[in-house]
Amino acid sequence: MKGLFFLLLFVQLLAASIAVYKQWIPNTNFENASNWDKDRIPCANDVVLFKSNQEISVFVQSTHSLTDMYLPLNGEFIMAPGAGFAAFDGSWHPGCDTGSAVSFTDAEKYKWHDPALWHAATSLEDLDQRKYIFAVDEERVPCQYDDVIFQPETSFRVNIDSSERMIHLRSISIMGQKFTSDAALAEYMQRSSAKLQFHGNGTFQVTNARCPDKSGCECGNAGEHRQICAALLGDSGTRCPVLVCKDPFQPVGHCCEICGATISLEYTPGFDMRQYQNRILHTFLSLPKYAGVQMAISKVRKPQTSRNSVPLIQIVLMDDKMGSQTGTNAEQLAEDIMRDIAEHGDSFGIVTGTVQVATGSNSSGQGGTIAGTVIGLLLGLLLLGIMLFLHRKGMIRSHMVHAAERRP
Repeated sequence: MKGLFFLLLFVQLLAASIAVYKQWIPNTNFENASNWDKDRIPCANDVVLFKSNQEISVFVQSTHSLTDMYLPLNGEFIMAPGAGFAAFDGSWHPGCDTGSAVSFTDAEKYKWHDPALWHAATSLEDLDQRKYIFAVDEERVPCQYDDVIFQPETSFRVNIDSSERMIHLRSISIMGQKFTSDAALAEYMQRSSAKLQFHGNGTFQVTNARCPDKSGCECGNAGEHRQICAALLGDSGTRCPVLVCKDPFQPVGHCCEICGATISLEYTPGFDMRQYQNRILHTFLSLPKYAGVQMAISKVRKPQTSRNSVPLIQIVLMDDKMGSQTGTNAEQLAEDIMRDIAEHGDSFGIVTGTVQVATGSNSSGQGGTIAGTVIGLLLGLLLLGIMLFLHRKGMIRSHMVHAAERRP
């Protein structure tokens, strides 16, 4: 059973010093029902509509009979073997008794810097098995040492507008072809297909290099933070979840405040990110009581500091607890990690660590304080009432008179 927890929790770690694969989620495939305004694939009695000014690449996996189809002036169909279109012959098709106009939806909305449009994993096998890792929002978008994958047999269109203009990657795979050099990628980007797949002012630079620092490397997306959050939340930035904890905080690289805990570590040149990740995994996250805790660990810089400042190791902990228990498992894990640092931190190259916590129990604690104050007021009023009652009966007055008579 412990081995099962180990396997499930391993995929939650952000492996900053090992391979991270980022896979693009949306596609513009013909057979994807969400690409059509009727939320279904066109059938034989339908008239298929593409806007005349729509710039689009569409992958077609099978053969389709259609009544009519209006094509864009600048677009392409990529046909799988055996795929194609045929004129409707009038025969009966199940589920397609009444035809209608079915329009291909707008694909211009998909942005490279939207964290919600990427899956991340530490291996290709984990991507296939949907074992995705947890990360702050900046690091959900491809980082400078990541391998980017657009799935084979899918078409897509993505806006690569970038405030930094240059998008740094280790490699990028498109339609099954992996690019690890700028020259080969630049040649591909001149093709008509590439101009339908990518639009915007960004330019890719691929290095085919892994992070050279055993203490981890920064993601490199800090300069795109505003654009990332605008893509995720909308330009108004009002879509952050409502939190139940008191004094929630915003981790470096994240777009919204959270409940849970963060640990910021100062470290020596001997610190090894992967080694320390394994320490936390084996010692704590493999325990059943922490099964619902997600952890992201990465090298960051505080946004208010200069580029020449010393980076920190940030550990973000969130759990699946609800209500007044929100964040309590994350808080307990942070306490366990800090105790372990106090005892063994030197051996991992950790100089010091600081913790920030926000849990649902903070708000319930405030409620307890308010309740205590109300009870105290009620008791005070009760006592005052008793004293007034005794005074009216003359019991308090006679006591005061006798006390005065005994004074010398």
